Amino acid sequence: MIVALVLAGYAATLALAGPRALRRSSWTTRAPRLAIGAWQALSVSVLSSLVLAGLALAAPTAPFSTNLAVLLRMCLIAIERGYATPGGAGAALAGLVLTTTVAGWSLWCLATGLARSARERARHVQALSLVARASEHPDTVVLDHGTPAAYCLSGRHRRVVLTSAALAALDKPQLRAVLAHEEAHLAGHHHLVVAAAAALHRAFPRVPLFVQAHREIARLVELVADDVAARRHGRFPVAAAMVTMAAGQAPSVALSAGGAGALERVRRLVGPAHPLGPGALLASFAIVVALLFAPMLAAASPALAAARIPGFPAATAISRAAMGPNCHDPGMAARPPR
Repeated sequence: MIVALVLAGYAATLALAGPRALRRSSWTTRAPRLAIGAWQALSVSVLSSLVLAGLALAAPTAPFSTNLAVLLRMCLIAIERGYATPGGAGAALAGLVLTTTVAGWSLWCLATGLARSARERARHVQALSLVARASEHPDTVVLDHGTPAAYCLSGRHRRVVLTSAALAALDKPQLRAVLAHEEAHLAGHHHLVVAAAAALHRAFPRVPLFVQAHREIARLVELVADDVAARRHGRFPVAAAMVTMAAGQAPSVALSAGGAGALERVRRLVGPAHPLGPGALLASFAIVVALLFAPMLAAASPALAAARIPGFPAATAISRAAMGPNCHDPGMAARPPR
């Protein structure tokens, strides 16, 4: 019960305080790829804490053993003792409901969201085959439209879509920068990253963490693509192209080079670059790893502590029961008779 409460409290604290801390951190725009990992780790840590809290209620803690047969016997005995009282059975049922609800609903929203996006992309690609014309660039088509815009469609029939106004407004370095931006989205499978964040937002729309994670991850993948294009073609061609494409819009299932936030990205590109140093990168990476593994360590700590403490009452009693009635204490056999 204590482990379940600790995990639930940890999840609530992260869900409320974590987004505020990340949004106030200036390093996220300097290392957007690592920032995406931090938002994902924060979300996974909250979900896994809730799932493990449910499992901690449903399955009472048994001391850890390296002997598989003994470990299974200890687990069975611990479960029987936990379910022997009405309160224990009720807590176990509540834990199972919590675990299956959180895990099942999250996976369902993710699967249905991915399926819906795939269908919408397929319909959009089919429509483009009727109205768009081929381009000299591979996997790129041109759509006649008066607003400069560019976006990409991932999946089996991947496409980069440019409007005729974009081709007319961009010079060659800027056009190469825009294409590199969209190719970075496709190569990085950014649609899956955004889709996972969107699924958690749909699954738990009232949780501030998932609301902000969806918005921030959608912004950060654009920064990652900007950085890839800037490394290939320079920061200023990318920034100039962003200014031209700022008014462009894209379908909801596509990732666009322009649109909302383009001017903020321009300011980031024209300003001096301040990448994170090795120490800051290592510290941020350590925080991401800690977020991922903290729930598992909290859930396993009682069993590990029971196995480490010599003569721990629960471990001794359950181990003797697991090994059978003929077991004896080796220490007792070593003592001389009185």
